[in-house]
Amino acid sequence: MVRVIPFGIIWFVFGCLFLWIEYAAIGDLTNTPESAIKLEPNILFFALTGITIIGLLVGFIELKVLSRFFAKKSFLVKISSKFIIYLAFFFLVILINYPIAASIELDTSILDRKVWDKYFTFFLSITHLSAIIQLSFSLFISLLYAEISDNLGQNVLLNFFTGKYHKPVTETRIFMFADMKSSTSIAGVLGHIKYFEFLRSYYFDLSEAILKHYGEVYQYIGDEIVVSWTLRNGVKENNCVRCFFNMKSDLLKKKDYYIKEYSFFPDFKAALHFGEVTTGEIGALKKEIFFTGDVLNTASRIQALCSELNEDLLISDTLANLLNLKSDFDIKPLGVKNLKGKSIHIEVLSIKPKTV
Repeated sequence: MVRVIPFGIIWFVFGCLFLWIEYAAIGDLTNTPESAIKLEPNILFFALTGITIIGLLVGFIELKVLSRFFAKKSFLVKISSKFIIYLAFFFLVILINYPIAASIELDTSILDRKVWDKYFTFFLSITHLSAIIQLSFSLFISLLYAEISDNLGQNVLLNFFTGKYHKPVTETRIFMFADMKSSTSIAGVLGHIKYFEFLRSYYFDLSEAILKHYGEVYQYIGDEIVVSWTLRNGVKENNCVRCFFNMKSDLLKKKDYYIKEYSFFPDFKAALHFGEVTTGEIGALKKEIFFTGDVLNTASRIQALCSELNEDLLISDTLANLLNLKSDFDIKPLGVKNLKGKSIHIEVLSIKPKTV
């Protein structure tokens, strides 16, 4: 639900802006056209509340329904198709909301003939066209926000706006390196195009679990995904570990689809580690939020041990000590390991959900 809130804010802000422009253009309330609703305090409250609710509803529909339906469409097709769908929805919203606002203004029942006479006057007026233009603009900004957020990541977009990482900062973060099993052989059978579609479906089906557990996708590296958490979000309710198993279960729900569509089912192995990183904006032609620190290299090296140890999830003992895992997970110490290409040794553990 946190991802829906920005849509409500966008609609509220533009609602205030358009109502202010309308008030500035009309001036005194006595100049309000017959087709328009007078902007009295109770009407203003109703209008802004309704606009914000519409924004939240658009956000919910966008994130929960339409984003999946149009996931494989081009940017232009997505924007134009969604725009038409939402405009049809808005006509319905206006049909419902205008008579309510008119009945409040006229202090009469919504069934009163005066309310509906006012509505038909409104429907054929410049005021109606103005309302559609205002809604269309707010809708376009919402859809643009959704697309940019999808491409950059919601938290990355927010960080760019706030300038949080404009100057490099030091922070402690948790990282998960998750690598698809047997990806080379799968790619060899499917071919480049089909394998790309396979990867796109795979990453899309992992996204819900990552969002649910407050993870942030840092990078897609071929068939590997790097997920990051602030220390607080990752440790809270064992989010970083629960995320891994929810990713697994979400994929398992789509197993029949993958077998039917691609003849392969994607599985993956992962490692979790935490440490201090320097975080900041980087890039001249293309900016992104960039992490530097030994923790990333170490997490990657731990992940490389998964195949050797025949484990799906490995975690460093330093991170495991910060989590409360014993009640829900079986933990198996695997001893101190020498990480390839590194002089340090680290103790790793395997984690599995407890079976009932």
